[in-house]
Amino acid sequence: MLYKISAAVEKEGKWYVSHCLELQVTSQGETIEKSLANLKEALELYIKHASHDELEHLRKSHTESTLIATVTVGS
Repeated sequence: MLYKISAAVEKEGKWYVSHCLELQVTSQGETIEKSLANLKEALELYIKHASHDELEHLRKSHTESTLIATVTVGS
């Protein structure tokens, strides 16, 4: 089964850190592309070893209508 998974990428020092929004999986790389490639590899390993319940949760959280937005807060 294929999963379309969301990721957010942040610059932390000299590294780019990619966070999966549906799962607690994070990776990093020296470029955005390498960070996302490393995240993809980590997610493939996660899915390969995930329980039936974890995969069912991922399948249910999968949506084509995911919106990623920035919200500014403060006083």
